[in-house]
Amino acid sequence: MQNPFPGMNPYLEQPELWHQVHNRLIVAIADELTPQIAPQYRVSIEERVYTSTDDILLAEIADIERFLEVKATQSREIVTVIEVISPKNKRSQEGRKVYEIKRQKILASVSNLVEIDLLRLGEILPILGVTKNDYRILVSRSHQRPDADLYGFNLKDNIPSFPVPLCLGETEPVIDLQKLINQIYERARFDLAIDYSQILKPTLSPEQETWVREIVNL
Repeated sequence: MQNPFPGMNPYLEQPELWHQVHNRLIVAIADELTPQIAPQYRVSIEERVYTSTDDILLAEIADIERFLEVKATQSREIVTVIEVISPKNKRSQEGRKVYEIKRQKILASVSNLVEIDLLRLGEILPILGVTKNDYRILVSRSHQRPDADLYGFNLKDNIPSFPVPLCLGETEPVIDLQKLINQIYERARFDLAIDYSQILKPTLSPEQETWVREIVNL
């Protein structure tokens, strides 16, 4: 079954599915990007580990988040970091603090940053001039800071494609994020995992609710 939504499927944002969506999207972006930039660059899938304490079990729990690094093949320099934002980055006090520290280090470095936020829930990460869209993609080129490109879009919109900056003056490959989301939905058979009668979080506006119900025929 195809993704029934023209853009982001809000049911993929739900906590029980997002971890799977996140991991599949990281791999899909890497696979899409690699043929466009090899052999001068390679894409590395990296992991960030958070350790938190469960108040009920009084035990430490390790959470792993994946992100991408585009590295120059010869020098191994990290040219671009690609992040897909997780709920922990936007909601968890610990997770947000750790991510914001890393984010500031990237923004203060010579590496480019691509930040993909496909989650309506949680506090938006600091962006100068941010719009109140449902979703956003930030493309920060090191040589243009503090200026950056911001692609804001809403639930009813198609997900925009975005460029991945490399070294200054080089052609930037483009990622068709809508295509990748649609492919992930089909390959993972998320249609079999989603209960389209469930209440979405965060809640929708009455107009959005009506639109979503028409899309899923409820």
